[in-house]
Amino acid sequence: MPTATTLTSWARAIRKALDAAGVDSAQLFADAGLDIAALADATARYPVARTNRLWQLAVQATGDPAFALTVARQSGMLTFHALGYSLSASATLREAFARLIRYFKVVSDGAELSFDCDDAHCRYRIAATADGFEPIAESVDAFAFVVVRLCRGLYRRDHAPLEVHLRRPIPANPEPWLRAFKAPVTFGATENMLVFKAADFDQPLEFANPELARQNDEVAARYLQRFGEQSSASPGRKAIRDRLRAILIEQLPRGEPSQERAAEALHLSARSLQRRLADEGTSYKTLLDDIRRELALSYLRQAQHSISEITYLLGFSDTSSFTHAFRRWTGEAPSRWRDTPG
Repeated sequence: MPTATTLTSWARAIRKALDAAGVDSAQLFADAGLDIAALADATARYPVARTNRLWQLAVQATGDPAFALTVARQSGMLTFHALGYSLSASATLREAFARLIRYFKVVSDGAELSFDCDDAHCRYRIAATADGFEPIAESVDAFAFVVVRLCRGLYRRDHAPLEVHLRRPIPANPEPWLRAFKAPVTFGATENMLVFKAADFDQPLEFANPELARQNDEVAARYLQRFGEQSSASPGRKAIRDRLRAILIEQLPRGEPSQERAAEALHLSARSLQRRLADEGTSYKTLLDDIRRELALSYLRQAQHSISEITYLLGFSDTSSFTHAFRRWTGEAPSRWRDTPG
């Protein structure tokens, strides 16, 4: 089974909170088997199993069962590498969460995230990986609260989920969780889930910047590609799709990338790439189409890019080709879709 890893930036936030509490963080890192010098490298990663041990030692040393909530307050955009800048430049919370799900493995591959909405509610879940790796309660607390703080930073300072569900047992004093989330918290739940009001997730965000978001998407995608290539474990089938997505996002502004060119960038033959995608239940054409659709909707939500610029950024040869594809995706021309309220 591949070893799950996480960016050292999480551990950096843990160390900062430990130091503020007057705890010998260097000793705890050593006890957890973590090289504290790696904190100086923003792209370095720690094994999740050892980071979990650090969480446990930190709670013991501070005597604070809610220590993870303090760590979340020490975290910022840099905790997420380039993904943090993409999130901060998103047009809506819905777009930010879609980005978070897409690139979460930049931060950690020790959990699976999901996000879905209906007319009334949006639900964000933190679950075990397909391999059965269960995220520790402290890491769930921290990441759930970081996401709520993200919403408050991007949208409204008093924003809060409608409901919080945590698998962890009910603590002796639930008050720190209630105070942090400003919402009802169900402990001992069947899943880790935040429930939000759906209408809030389509409100325009003040600092939206599609170009900045796209540029940092590319950085995050390239990081994922390198991470996949450097993994000592045999890459899973999903890793190929993630790495191909990174290649396509990077290559699109230079024109529609051919399957042969993308396969070459992945050090595969076109036939091998086709076979591995088929095994996963998708295809090169489907993945390329999905990425173009996602990016098109993102670019059109803001007025910074003209239709001709978006045509170029998506690798279409001309505006009519882009318009034809967009009609297939949405039933409308891109200009009409952009002008439609809501």
